[in-house]
Amino acid sequence: MKRVALAVFSFCFGLLLVGTANSQDTLVQPIRMAYLQNDIHHLPLWVAMDRGFFNEEGLKVQIEGIFRSGPEVMSAFSAGAIDMAYVGEAPTVTAVANGTVKVAILAQVNTEGSAIVVGKNSQITDISGLKGRQIGVPGYSTVQDFLLRKALGDPGSDGNRANVTVIKPPEMAGALRTNQIEAFVAWEPYPAQAVGMGVGKVLVYSGDIWRNHPCCVLVVDKRFAETNGAMVKKAIQAHQKSIDFIHEKQDEAVRIAIKYTGLDEGTIRNAMKNVTYISSLNLEGLREYAKFLNGLGYIKVNDLESFMEKIVYPGIGDAKRN
Repeated sequence: MKRVALAVFSFCFGLLLVGTANSQDTLVQPIRMAYLQNDIHHLPLWVAMDRGFFNEEGLKVQIEGIFRSGPEVMSAFSAGAIDMAYVGEAPTVTAVANGTVKVAILAQVNTEGSAIVVGKNSQITDISGLKGRQIGVPGYSTVQDFLLRKALGDPGSDGNRANVTVIKPPEMAGALRTNQIEAFVAWEPYPAQAVGMGVGKVLVYSGDIWRNHPCCVLVVDKRFAETNGAMVKKAIQAHQKSIDFIHEKQDEAVRIAIKYTGLDEGTIRNAMKNVTYISSLNLEGLREYAKFLNGLGYIKVNDLESFMEKIVYPGIGDAKRN
């Protein structure tokens, strides 16, 4: 009889534990995450999801949006639709400076990783050949828009201007093939894909325009961060695990990239050669973005150091460093 009673007690206690665990799981607030479509810069996010790094940190992450450009991500933040995102640094700077969003940068995601592509049989052989040409960019105030303007020199000079048109990266190779544009600048893997398709050739990699330039960042909505500080720290830890994984297990990282993009292995490997994954925030690069965008008139920042304190999450580096 005692054995039966003990067995019943053990069974009931086990059910209680399971019920408690399930109850605790339901109390974990999911992080509403967003990223850019097929952007291989965002591989750390895919790795974290595939390898369970968010789960290891006790986090639930749900993908709330897959967007085609950084400004679209900023609009989602503005609408209160997402909590975190992997997104370009330039659109983040623009949106924060213009007061359309209240977000902070948590970590770097990558440096470099974009390219200017021209038609396979194009006679354009250097940057100067882009002047007056029809060039596709993912959007104004994107990293790629910034890089194109930086490559061309003073954007205020008529002689240095290109005819820029906004085209979403998945459509760029097609637009190049049908001569709607004569060149485009995009994040990987779209340059590598255009080359692999026999549509285009790389005119210049972004690292040759600005060496080690910061590109994508992990960003958080400030209202979310104020009430979920512990979750924010855990998300940063999961991100770091992903960065380490990419460096230590590249073949497995390639497999994950193929899974999330649907592209072939050759394209993925060629694209990844052009990207450096890193978590340490490039503060000097952030300053340069702000100064350049200020000069273009995209933003108005009177006090750069105050802006740095505003846009960088507390404790992430020293925003006052010169």
